[in-house]
Formats: sequence, C-alpha cells, structure tokens
Amino acid sequence: MAQVESFLLDHHKVIAPYVRLAGTETQEGVKIQKYDLRFLQPNTDALPTAAVHSFEHLLATWMRDELTGIIDISPMGCRTGFYMIMWGEHEITDIRNALKTVLEKIITATTIPAVTAKECGNYKDHSLFAAQEYAKIILAQGISLDPFERVL
Repeated sequence: MAQVESFLLDHHKVIAPYVRLAGTETQEGVKIQKYDLRFLQPNTDALPTAAVHSFEHLLATWMRDELTGIIDISPMGCRTGFYMIMWGEHEITDIRNALKTVLEKIITATTIPAVTAKECGNYKDHSLFAAQEYAKIILAQGISLDPFERVL
C-alpha cells in the first residue's frame, strides 16, 4: 500500500499557522514540490466551506502574482489549509512571504475573482468577509517556517 505523506504527519504535534515543504518528486530530471499551507490548528478548528472556496479563488489568482511555477493550489479536505504544487525548487521563506503578502491583500479586497456561474462550479458559495476575517487571524498569529515550533 502506498504511503501518503500527509497521513504520516502527526497532526497532534503541529502548530498552525505554518508553511512547510511536504514533499519533492523528481522524474526525468523535472522537480515538483508540494507545500502545506496550514492556516488553522488541525482537529481544533476548520474553515467554513464558503471561506475555503473564496480563499481558493484568491490564492489561486494572487499567489501566482507573487511566485512563478505554481501548478495548483487546492484546499485540504480537513479545511485547515491548502496544498500548493510547484515546478522546481523554492525557498520556504519565499513561500511564506508570498502567502503573507496575499493574505494582506485579501484583507483589503473588494471582490473575489471568477465568481460567476460561467467561471465557477458553485458560484453562490463564497464569503469574502469570512476569508478576510480568517486572514486577519492567521496574520495576527504569524506564519511559522516550522510546523512544530513557532519560527517567525
């Protein structure tokens, strides 16, 4: 049976919010990295679905303004954060700084990208207000560079 990296992570020991490199794959000389962008403490809190959906649209759009090589940003099923898949190798501090910049932009946003029925499969389920409130909480706590210790 294949091992799933996120299932091996001790969710009792992590301290959110943080950014961590969750895996690196190399095939035929091409490197892809997966990052764990953890917003909330596992098994303690969870983002409401409308907030997750709005974060997804905002992160997918604005993280690409900050970083090159993003393949995908997807919500975690547990609703405590997102996974980001990227081409190549990146510095964890660059990922954290980009996320911080985007969360700051979210706080002052007036719209969410791509929220029409043509652009989105569940366009009625968004909350900019909720995304902004959670962005404030995450930024107030600081985004750690280590999942097990607060390294700001």
